[in-house]
Amino acid sequence: MSYQVLARKWRPRNFSTLVGQEHVVRALTHALSEQRLHHAYLFTGTRGVGKTTIARILAKSLNCESGITATPCGTCSACQEIDGGRFVDLLEVDAATNTRVDEMRQLLENAVYAPTRGRFKVYVIDEVHMLSNSAFNAMLKTLEEPPEHVKFILATTDPQKIPVTVLSRCLQFNLKQMPAAAITGHLAHILQAEEISHDAPALALIARSAAGSMRDALSLLDQAIAHGAGKVEEGQVRAMLGTVDQDYLFAILEALAAGDASAMLAVAADLGMRSLSFAAALQELATLLTRIQIAQCAPAAIDDEEPERERLLALAATFAPEFIQLAYQIALVGRSELPAAPDEYAGFVMTLLRLHAFRPSSVADVVAASRPHVTVAPMRPATSAVPVTAPAKREIQAVPSREQDWDAIIAALPLSGLARTLAQHCELRRLDDGECLLRLAPAQTHLQMKPAPERLQQALSDYFARPLRLRIELAANEIDTPAATAGRERQERQERAEAAIARDGFVRDAIESLDASVVEASIKPIT
Repeated sequence: MSYQVLARKWRPRNFSTLVGQEHVVRALTHALSEQRLHHAYLFTGTRGVGKTTIARILAKSLNCESGITATPCGTCSACQEIDGGRFVDLLEVDAATNTRVDEMRQLLENAVYAPTRGRFKVYVIDEVHMLSNSAFNAMLKTLEEPPEHVKFILATTDPQKIPVTVLSRCLQFNLKQMPAAAITGHLAHILQAEEISHDAPALALIARSAAGSMRDALSLLDQAIAHGAGKVEEGQVRAMLGTVDQDYLFAILEALAAGDASAMLAVAADLGMRSLSFAAALQELATLLTRIQIAQCAPAAIDDEEPERERLLALAATFAPEFIQLAYQIALVGRSELPAAPDEYAGFVMTLLRLHAFRPSSVADVVAASRPHVTVAPMRPATSAVPVTAPAKREIQAVPSREQDWDAIIAALPLSGLARTLAQHCELRRLDDGECLLRLAPAQTHLQMKPAPERLQQALSDYFARPLRLRIELAANEIDTPAATAGRERQERQERAEAAIARDGFVRDAIESLDASVVEASIKPIT
């Protein structure tokens, strides 16, 4: 008997053996068990996630001789013919090669005839998004009101190209990409059943390369078995896939932690001698940095059985979390720049040297080192002729000695909102036994909206423990108001902070080496 590839030999025959897609299996199982059958189903998802497989299992569930069931027997003639691709009432159509309207019309004309062998005539249209607009229009009416004996199962990798009029007539299921752990477990089960020697790291490599596609994983497994002469081992799988051994990546980061640029370049030379992909190396380095960041922020998320757990935790303790973020960015940018580099080796080496150049033991140390340049002098304490600790009856001054008096009074008043804003934009002109005269610039007259003046007058009366009449005159201020003083000091602090950032050596190096720029709006003075 000729050899059958693993992807075909191990195609699931029922819902119980289907790996992943539990949300789809649950919905279809309930619908079949309760006989709540829709006339059109749409399965979407990337390649190799089970769209056609689920369609065939559904066809068996609808046509099994034991009745409509979520658990087809698999032994009746209908089930066996569907598994063998010989069931006359299961029509699988490749829309990529049958895109024209005439072909669709011919297909639908046969839908009116009763099924020959089964209970339902099932149309499985794969890559349905490839149909022309005319073909879609031709199938709309039949898709909306098909004969009782017809079921449509549509499958596509690109649902965005399907007209809304078609989508609205279908029960839609989005199939997810397979998790790497699920792929690894399924591959191990197959190899045990096939009695093929294997190791777990090799299967993890295949699962990662499959990128969520079980079919791709099984195809790679077939290739790995042939490459390894009947064995699936990590070293042979790495050589087959051209992937980079994790030891190289750990060696790069350990040399980086030690500040040893020569050791980093030695790793690059070794990778070049083995003809490994530098783009793949940077991709794997970014993945490793992600795992390190997870170990820093959520160490409990690192599995105790993770073979590289100790090395991950050691690097997580060595580098600052901020630097791991920077290193991740450098790795991604370096990978994107490889096509523009003189050659891939040069681009990879420059990325490693960039990591070496920006390897502060902690970015927080750099920030701390720059603080003496950015920190502004503390504001001078305000002196007040009306101390808060004075007796209940405060001293009244006919003319304030200094502007800070009004600052101190405002600070002691229990004001908020518009009333406090009004007080801060006023200049104190006179404060005597029965009246407080303030001056407000004409441009700020809108601050006199009620009840702000009344609240300010009441707060002043309470503060001085006697009735005070508040009067506000509109005129240009002669001296700075508290709001103007605060605004000027705030602007001075901002300018000093921007100047300190511009002088900082770390920032200048980043601008020159990475073609970076400073976002001035993000600079905040340290108070």
